[in-house]
Amino acid sequence: MHSSTTEQTPPQQRADASLSHGLKQRHLSMIALGGVIGAGLFVGSGAGIAAAGPSIVIAYTLSGVLVMLVMRMLGEMSAAYPSSGSFSAHAERAIGPWAGFAAGWSFWVLLCTAVGLEGIGAAKIVQGWLPGTPQWMWVALFMVVFCGANLAAVKNFGEFEFWFAALKVGAISLFLILGGLAIAGVLPGTDSPGASNLTDFLPHGSEGLLVGLLASVFAYGGLETVTIAAAESEDPVRGVASAVRTAMWRIALFYIGSMAVVVTLVPWSSAEVVAKGPYVATLDHLGIPGAGQLMNVVVLVALLSAMNANIYGSSRIAYSLVERGQGPKALARLSGGVPRAAVLTSCFFGFVCVLLSYWRPDDVFPWLLNMIGAVILVVWIFIAVSQLLLRRRIERETPERLVVRMWGFPWLTWVALAGMAAIFVLMAREPDTRVQLYSTGGMTLALAAAGYAWQRARAGR
Repeated sequence: MHSSTTEQTPPQQRADASLSHGLKQRHLSMIALGGVIGAGLFVGSGAGIAAAGPSIVIAYTLSGVLVMLVMRMLGEMSAAYPSSGSFSAHAERAIGPWAGFAAGWSFWVLLCTAVGLEGIGAAKIVQGWLPGTPQWMWVALFMVVFCGANLAAVKNFGEFEFWFAALKVGAISLFLILGGLAIAGVLPGTDSPGASNLTDFLPHGSEGLLVGLLASVFAYGGLETVTIAAAESEDPVRGVASAVRTAMWRIALFYIGSMAVVVTLVPWSSAEVVAKGPYVATLDHLGIPGAGQLMNVVVLVALLSAMNANIYGSSRIAYSLVERGQGPKALARLSGGVPRAAVLTSCFFGFVCVLLSYWRPDDVFPWLLNMIGAVILVVWIFIAVSQLLLRRRIERETPERLVVRMWGFPWLTWVALAGMAAIFVLMAREPDTRVQLYSTGGMTLALAAAGYAWQRARAGR
């Protein structure tokens, strides 16, 4: 039955047989973890703490539950139909080519822009160590290194990401251990604060909690990379199933656990939480020597890791889209199992974003940032709708493909969709995020219209 199913599946929606399969299970497991442990957690979470106070733990728990549901849905579809197009290929299969086009190209723009932003962030850290050196030089160096790594065999990307993720996971694990000892009052030279920093749990009321919730949702972005990478692993079905299962509870532990440690040990109103980042502020508060510089190294690694992963993810999404006839054919050229034209194009677009930050910092660059502001939520909605439609079809036609199953189907899928709709409403209420919502909405509608026009033109041939 399985072989006949494969014969009936359009070639563009099968696992990408022409891509190399150089990723091992250890690579996938670390990519799943490292993909969501980025600079947003190490630095950006400070703004969420300043707004929500100790209730940031509730915010990260709520958004963490939503992320785990999305990851489970994506895991179900990616185990059934491994593809470097991931959710874009699933949206095309479930909803139609226009949906795959809109989801895929909007995510490509997000990843390429993120490559540029991460390059700028990493360059600023190195420039702090080596004053007088130009930022653009460091960005260019990072671009060349990771573009080169991604142009070579996929196992190079896997090795880079494995060690980057291992360092990040190790840093957070050590932070949680030191924080736990300090809270228990057994860390030498520190007294347990007890619950003294938790008394003002909702300092800015529900509005502060909502700001913290929005900050936490976007900090979780990056989980999609593992399902893109799974298509190039030795055993795509087993690989994605295992990575999704092991990553979810670890992500919850790292995010929610570290937020709980920070707000217990450091007063939420401390200016250092935003200025230095919550991790550095906490380690400094504990009087651990050299903690600030050590965390700067970890943040640099987090930025470079995300840069590496986003070059990989953007090139594979572009390759999959073009393979399915939804972009310029030149990007589909493979060399040694690697879509090198897609890698170079993604890196070029990322570097253009860097140049825009220098040339047009007041108009074009902010517009670009606003345009990608809510893309991750749009992608999650495509994932949930696709899973609702595909699950019934898989159960009816090829039930043996359901290696990973979404919990409580269909009710929890609907709960996740309701949660996403609620976040859109919250974004519309806040002036800063309202601009992002409208800008992302405009780009998504334009891409959906372009995808629909392409679909009609193709159908009319």
